Amino acid sequence: MTKKKQEAEEEIIPTISEESSELGTIRINHSVIAGIVKLATQSVQGVVNVGGGGVVEGLTDFFSKKESERGVNVTESSEGGYEIEVRVVLEFGVDLAKIGMQIQEAVRDQILAMTGNHAKNIDVVIDDIKMDSGDKDADDDNWSSNAAN
Repeated sequence: MTKKKQEAEEEIIPTISEESSELGTIRINHSVIAGIVKLATQSVQGVVNVGGGGVVEGLTDFFSKKESERGVNVTESSEGGYEIEVRVVLEFGVDLAKIGMQIQEAVRDQILAMTGNHAKNIDVVIDDIKMDSGDKDADDDNWSSNAAN
């Protein structure tokens, strides 16, 4: 591979952090950080979905060529650290502010543990609330059994 082509490929890959050792450079792609954010967010009790805004937003995310996970936007701050936005759908009846803070803490802890770098800013956008999905399945079963009768 020519040096010019290699440099062009390196510029295309958005990286969050670069660590150098005597063996070379380690880069973490934005999509990896977005995946960490998504998994950390889903681990919080009361989160129904990550990136479940609306139909239009879902289609836009599906057809866009973003490197990040749906519902998660990761950028680098000019001062250092990560700027993260995560869009969520929460369960109806939960304390929205409390769950938002738990999401921020879970994301902060996972990013630090897995990358060794910090998150400068973690914005949580609550796009919607939904009833518990377990109740929905029970309702679906009732509808299907009533339809069979």
